[in-house]
Amino acid sequence: MTAMTAITTLTSSPPAPTIEPRVSPSRLSDYKQCPQLFKFRFIERLPEPSTVYQARGTAAHLALENLYQLPSHDRSPEQLYELFRQAWSELRMEEYPDLFSSTEDERAWGLESMELLANYFTLEDPRSIDPMFCEYDMLEELEGVSVRGILDRIDEDENGDLIITDYKTGKAPPERYALPAFFALKIYALLIRKRLGKTPKEVRLLYLNGPTMYRLEIHDKQLDAMDKQVRALWDAIAKALSRDDFRPRPGRLCDWCSFQEVCPAFVDDSAGEGVAAR
Repeated sequence: MTAMTAITTLTSSPPAPTIEPRVSPSRLSDYKQCPQLFKFRFIERLPEPSTVYQARGTAAHLALENLYQLPSHDRSPEQLYELFRQAWSELRMEEYPDLFSSTEDERAWGLESMELLANYFTLEDPRSIDPMFCEYDMLEELEGVSVRGILDRIDEDENGDLIITDYKTGKAPPERYALPAFFALKIYALLIRKRLGKTPKEVRLLYLNGPTMYRLEIHDKQLDAMDKQVRALWDAIAKALSRDDFRPRPGRLCDWCSFQEVCPAFVDDSAGEGVAAR
């Protein structure tokens, strides 16, 4: 090997990684919140610790999906509680085997979960709802990027209008801060319009911890703007990928982030060990 060849080998940059142009509304929301968070989750796929809140959300969603498989007159609180117990029995060993350190902790978590599920019946009467789809898996092409997501529920009201509903087991934000929470649902409405050829009338966020329901009317101009925003976000992601430039965007949500120990916004390696950068 000549000296020139050796220098070339040492200084040449590795090719930029590539990713398939397919993304979920949740990952697009991550990029809007913090490009570095998007990189950790979508590109590097770093593991995140399981939490009691994540486990509750997964089990509650499964229980609510199964509730709507029952005849309408059987959709009672007691049935929902039993469906939650069944869902947790399935998930506990497969996905969350080491989540609780004691039986007492698990029992307290279960009782708190039941209280949240009881709140659901103050927001809706499931006996009066006949869903078109529950846990509806969608994959649609939006001019250069495929968007895939699973929609909690979509209904058709007495006028034939479509309503999209998303369940949340976390705490509802104050109403003045609620609009950003509709970001993913507006993307789902866009996917529904593309697939079914019909614009949903409304999207709803049902927060069981509260309980609180937020509603947002939907119209075509709004979805046209979201279509452009999704493609602009993907273009920004592709550009960031080509430059390996996913800058962190510190904010109040950093306190709940799983990646603080490796995030450039939190860790300063100039002293030889990680220290809080802010």
